[in-house]
Amino acid sequence: MNAQNCLDILREIKDVAFATVNDEGKPEVRIIDVMIVGQDKLYFCTGRGKDFYRQLIEHPDVAVTGLNKKFQMVRLSGKAETLTDQKYWIDRIFEENPVMNGVYPGESRYILEPFCISRGELEFFDLGKSPIYREGFVFGSAEASREATQNTGKEAQICHAPREKGFLITDVCIGCGKCMRGCPQQCITKGTPFRIHQEHCLHCGLCFENCPVQAIIRRGA
Repeated sequence: MNAQNCLDILREIKDVAFATVNDEGKPEVRIIDVMIVGQDKLYFCTGRGKDFYRQLIEHPDVAVTGLNKKFQMVRLSGKAETLTDQKYWIDRIFEENPVMNGVYPGESRYILEPFCISRGELEFFDLGKSPIYREGFVFGSAEASREATQNTGKEAQICHAPREKGFLITDVCIGCGKCMRGCPQQCITKGTPFRIHQEHCLHCGLCFENCPVQAIIRRGA
């Protein structure tokens, strides 16, 4: 599993939940088609008259979520970027998604504006397995670093790993085993200290709440 695999899943799902922020700073979500994915990039489009378009221009931070029939979920967070060659990208979108011809026939297609998400974070979460499986990725880091170097003359500090989530058992652990016995996915094993296997963790916080010596902390906090 890698970042491109996650984008491919979003493309296969196609109709995904897309969240933006409105003028009042409140979240809004709608179903948007993933039109193209490739080279660790996701492409979509929307009409210039839509609130969605205005929100993307004014507040480009977006969040995308999709769930397939195998109960595999992909979450994406990143920034939406406008694409300069509008007609080229709209024509390509229509070529790869011919159903769009029935929605925007003829020249009316050019009321649409193409967007790209070329860097951000991805999380893959498989609820169809037991125990569950999750993995996080970043994408577009190298491109972001090069762009920052060109713009500022300095190499940017780019995060090449996703943000840490979930929980960690520290050296304060007394080895009582309460966390291991209560874990719904049984993803905690004995050790000094006990260990949470992050790839199978639900991030539910049961171990965190029940540790008698507060040896468990939030990762990345």
